[in-house]
Amino acid sequence: MNIAFFLHPKGTVDYLYDDITVRQAIEKLRVNGYTAIPVISRDGVYVTTIAHGDLLWYLWNSAENTEDRSIRIRELEKTPIMSIVRKDKNPPCFITDKPEDLVFRAMEQNFIPVVDDTKCFIGIVTRRDILKYLATSTDKNF
Repeated sequence: MNIAFFLHPKGTVDYLYDDITVRQAIEKLRVNGYTAIPVISRDGVYVTTIAHGDLLWYLWNSAENTEDRSIRIRELEKTPIMSIVRKDKNPPCFITDKPEDLVFRAMEQNFIPVVDDTKCFIGIVTRRDILKYLATSTDKNF
């Protein structure tokens, strides 16, 4: 068995591009109800994951630094998401990695981004799918 067994391909998952604004990221997360979403470059390379917590902390810190503790929507339209996220958050696994490595990663995050050998984003593996497999498998070893 390999990671491809669990893969949700890029064409079936949502993601953000690294050149969008904070407002666009908030709208995408809000509309879809996600708590986190992969961020990729326009040429398809996985960059990071942005979580609603990243956005909330940005909003809180932005408001804290204003006199009236308010946030202007226009500012959110100007701020690139890459100015507020860490690039090392939610590191990807390679499609050639061993499936058993996913279990420990899934304990820390809801999904694991999967990249090919050129670091291009090819999809995600969800914690739910890993747990479902382990719960229903007669052979509990990968």
